[in-house]
Amino acid sequence: MPRVNIPISNGFYVSDSLPLSAQQCSNWYVNLPQTEGALSAGNLFGCAGMSQLATTGDINQVNRGLHVKAGKPYLLNGEDLVRLDSVVDAEGVETFSTVSLGTIAGDTRVSTADNGTQLMVLIPGGNAYIIDETSGTPFVQITDPSFTANGVPQLVVFIDSFFIVTTDSKKFIRSDANNGLSWDALAVFSAESDPDIIVAPHVYRNKLYIAGSETIEEFQNVGGNFQRTGFYLNKGCFAKFSMISTAESFMWIGGGTNESPAIWSMVGNSAQKVSTTAIDSALQRFTKEQIENAFVYSYAQKGAYFVGFSFPTRTFEFNVVTAKWNERKSQIINTKGLTENVRWRVNSIGTAYNRVICGDSQGGTIGSVEVDTYTEYGQPIIRVASFQPIADLGHAIAITQLEVTMNSGSGDLNVKNPSIRLRTSKDAHIFNNSLTRTFGAIGEYFKRSIWYRLGRFPRYAIFEFTMSDAVDPTMIKLEANMRGGQRGN
Repeated sequence: MPRVNIPISNGFYVSDSLPLSAQQCSNWYVNLPQTEGALSAGNLFGCAGMSQLATTGDINQVNRGLHVKAGKPYLLNGEDLVRLDSVVDAEGVETFSTVSLGTIAGDTRVSTADNGTQLMVLIPGGNAYIIDETSGTPFVQITDPSFTANGVPQLVVFIDSFFIVTTDSKKFIRSDANNGLSWDALAVFSAESDPDIIVAPHVYRNKLYIAGSETIEEFQNVGGNFQRTGFYLNKGCFAKFSMISTAESFMWIGGGTNESPAIWSMVGNSAQKVSTTAIDSALQRFTKEQIENAFVYSYAQKGAYFVGFSFPTRTFEFNVVTAKWNERKSQIINTKGLTENVRWRVNSIGTAYNRVICGDSQGGTIGSVEVDTYTEYGQPIIRVASFQPIADLGHAIAITQLEVTMNSGSGDLNVKNPSIRLRTSKDAHIFNNSLTRTFGAIGEYFKRSIWYRLGRFPRYAIFEFTMSDAVDPTMIKLEANMRGGQRGN
């Protein structure tokens, strides 16, 4: 009776044909040990939880953006722009407080950039503000008529001492040097390699990229004039808040002419698709408006570098280190008092105070994303993982034993005997009732989680695991004893 190792490190890949692949990876992410001789070639770590640092109010103060300037995070929650301050007392205890800086009307996501002193907050298609706490008027609306002389401002970036703002007239404008309150109506530029509309600007390696709906064109600063370099990509951007730099590239949601949405990365001088066909299929189920309302974030923890793409109903993360995808979900209590599973509730992310600071989609909470926190503001994190089908060349198989190796002994005083639940399926559509096993109270490092006599599977077997206990959820490996169900071996 052979014992087989079942790979658990493929990440998210739910195919349109579920028997082909129904691999979920929700609130877990793939880790590939960077050493020889590890207990497994790949394992699952639990996605980080969140704890509250401060709050700005009730559910009406949904976060609209976060920007870190000079090491301090600024958040727009509802219409209240605040700065989050940190104080560490003599005993090393850190406390947080918010400072209200001004009111910015509306409920839409904002675009931000800073020059080290001034922070610009721009409502796409609306007003823009400069926050400069070194001046006598720390919160000022931009009223220079040149700011709107070449179209309605949309998004802002900063490069080479200049704020760059795109407009709705296929143009982009620049500020005076290090002054977001002063603009020249003649300092206007256009992307001309293709007549598509401008969707978003992006700065990468001190070059300015103007992304249209069908192409992305590169510009460089020559004495305050931004000139075309002649380089462009024949892939456009479909979501204005979806462009982000990574360690060695930048990524975005987009595609070429008459192409469906996908997630791309610039590699060398070309665009390379990083979304799998499973991710592409999920994206194609969104409406055009839902794609346009997507946003991107990035953060690094425990040697992993995540780039997340959040849509109105789902959030997908790409780990740049392993090139594997996972999904993020949150469990919330909605306005009717009912438990609901939604896309990851984070609305924005920034790194400050040696923490990953986040704004919230459910209210005015300002949080910290923490690897050793196993809840989200006290709510359970529901982790689900299912793996590749186990088959024997089309023959029936019987699973006589299945063992998952967890980080045993993870229990604590709050969760004394943590557990994990298994469901099995013979067709990838219908799963049986869950069977629960524990994986160790405090100090039970030798605790094993084994299921016996799981039955006969006519063609293939699929295993799905779920856990929600607030303990270390590390899954190390999965092994099964199986025999031919018809051949008797």
